Amino acid sequence: MNIFLAQQNYHIGNFEANTAKIITAIKEAEQQGADLVVFSELCVCGYPPRDFLEFEDFIAKSYAAIDEIKVHTTKTAVLVGAPHRNPVREGKDLFNAAWFLYEGEVKQVIHKTLLPTYDVFDEHRYFEPAYEWNIVPFKGKKLAVTICEDIWNLGNNPLYRVCPMDHLMEQSPDVMLNLSASPFDYDHDESRKEIIRENVRKYRLPMYYCNTVGSQTEIVFDGGSLIFDGEGNIVKELPYFEEAMAGVNLDTLAKADIATAVPFHGTSDITALEFDHNIHRIHDAIVLGIKDYFGKMGFKQAILGSSGGIDSAVTLALAVTALGKDNVRAVAMPSPYSTEHSVDDAVALSKNLENPFDIIRINNIYETFLDTLDPFFHGLPFNVAEENTQSRIRGNLLMALSNKFGYILLNTSNKSELSTGYGTLYGDMAGGLSVLGDVYKMQVYALAEYINREKEIIPPNIIHKAPSAELRPNQKDSDSLPDYAVLDKILYQYIERRQGPREIIEQGFDAALVARTLKMVNTNEYKRNQFCPIIRVSSKAFGVGRRVPIVGKYLS
Repeated sequence: MNIFLAQQNYHIGNFEANTAKIITAIKEAEQQGADLVVFSELCVCGYPPRDFLEFEDFIAKSYAAIDEIKVHTTKTAVLVGAPHRNPVREGKDLFNAAWFLYEGEVKQVIHKTLLPTYDVFDEHRYFEPAYEWNIVPFKGKKLAVTICEDIWNLGNNPLYRVCPMDHLMEQSPDVMLNLSASPFDYDHDESRKEIIRENVRKYRLPMYYCNTVGSQTEIVFDGGSLIFDGEGNIVKELPYFEEAMAGVNLDTLAKADIATAVPFHGTSDITALEFDHNIHRIHDAIVLGIKDYFGKMGFKQAILGSSGGIDSAVTLALAVTALGKDNVRAVAMPSPYSTEHSVDDAVALSKNLENPFDIIRINNIYETFLDTLDPFFHGLPFNVAEENTQSRIRGNLLMALSNKFGYILLNTSNKSELSTGYGTLYGDMAGGLSVLGDVYKMQVYALAEYINREKEIIPPNIIHKAPSAELRPNQKDSDSLPDYAVLDKILYQYIERRQGPREIIEQGFDAALVARTLKMVNTNEYKRNQFCPIIRVSSKAFGVGRRVPIVGKYLS
């Protein structure tokens, strides 16, 4: 039996395009001799559909798409993901389901059992968990079909009380098939491989694992679909961050010859932040995040403020890679406190990238603001008010150009800044999409080095000079923040690993510095709550995956 995986990039709610893509893949697989094609979780409607699932019209369109797809399964069977109505009055109205289509009919519908409700996931809000488990008979084989989270309940601290495969094993299946929508983070591909391998070892069956690819606002899906033989070896690994299709004959994937199942104690966990860990994957994820956000929203061109600093430089280089050099406009807006070498660095960067570039000096506008405000400032000394006025002038200019020409403003703030509140609301925190908001400052430097891996794109002076907002004379980030090499490690322990102050201090960090850092994080939630969508590349990004109170008294 030839089983193919179709790793595709879907558009949430775009039933016409998603259906056409699925049908095309069925035809291509059929020409290659496929008996069965496995697609990804909720591929018909796109993942995650969120509150669209509350609209009956949305569900009706999904059912209509299934009817259209099944017509093309006369020779080749398919497994596609789509919502399924719950016929029982009690419980949620929908199941997250895998539809088995063959011979132009719906032969069977398999329901997802384990519904993740953590981080970016909120499936229990919409779906009822499965309450029965049955294998799918097909061409003399018994298929054990699961959906994403259904295979993740292993380890010494399982999140759920049931494993669907335990029930399915009672019916002696020949193979495991998993339809998945597993998001990217810079350690998750290894975790996936570990969890699939442990399923293979536990149940002594080969597995076909189909993951989706593409970006849905802040969540990036990296693909990397996998086929494991019965001994836990990877037979086929599909590429990352791109569409692909491949198959392997089931008969070549023998059952494991393992005397006893190997116990599994948990997936990998980065206990300390490695600044360059998987930096190539982070790069590719952000590029795909930008490309899909613009493509799926129908946007064409971007604009950003180019300060001559590392954050705007990396953002610009990533945007040019994603959208093309002619579609990204950079604007330098020097104030009285901007150094000329910063302007020169910004000019040199755009020359290297060959993107449109402008210089708008804000000195006169800034002086007008100060003159207007002078009677109301009552002679008080220069402070953050005058500093932030410069940033907000820049935000206004960028948004004016955005409105006039239809640009989308890309935000350049990094995760270290967002964590500590080192940014100006309605100024440098303005934007329609955050490119680096899930990337710590030291990772930004690693990205710059990666971007320059083949030739100089980002001028060395941008990479090596001390970071500064240049909002007052001789200002440096270090005036307000701890050294980034230390700060980022503390932030990682608190945000990604959810370590408390005692645990972080026990790792060797200064107690006063830890207390100061955690206080900055918690007292600046109100700023992040007003921020734009952030392309997620870590296991715990700001936004939908991290929900903490704005008003609270914890470590603040």
